[in-house]
Amino acid sequence: MLLFDLTNRASFESVRRWHREVTDTVRPSRLVFLLVGHKSDLGGQRRVGRREAERLAASLGAQYVETSAKDASNVALAFQMLTVAIYQALLTGRLAATGAWNGVKSSVPLPVPPRDREPDKEEKRKRCSC
Repeated sequence: MLLFDLTNRASFESVRRWHREVTDTVRPSRLVFLLVGHKSDLGGQRRVGRREAERLAASLGAQYVETSAKDASNVALAFQMLTVAIYQALLTGRLAATGAWNGVKSSVPLPVPPRDREPDKEEKRKRCSC
């Protein structure tokens, strides 16, 4: 997640640099990003518009969401969006699991890919309730 403060223009203007620092550090690995504008509850103090933030997110290949920790709006949604984006990137091959991979965990039901093979006897036995 790349977070910036909707009431602080300088934090928004730093997002591209933060994105570049992260991607340069992990190359050649690929990452999934979610751009998060936080403090959405402070509408009167807002310094960054939604459309501008959405354009930035699109230019970074990321989704965008606005959150507020104060009133808990969209906080869970942000984590769900990131989890689903990672899962979809794994399914499409845009991301590959590494040796240290510990899986995608989410309370949101994730789409199940079609199986390319028949389950083996051990898998069948685990599912059997007899």
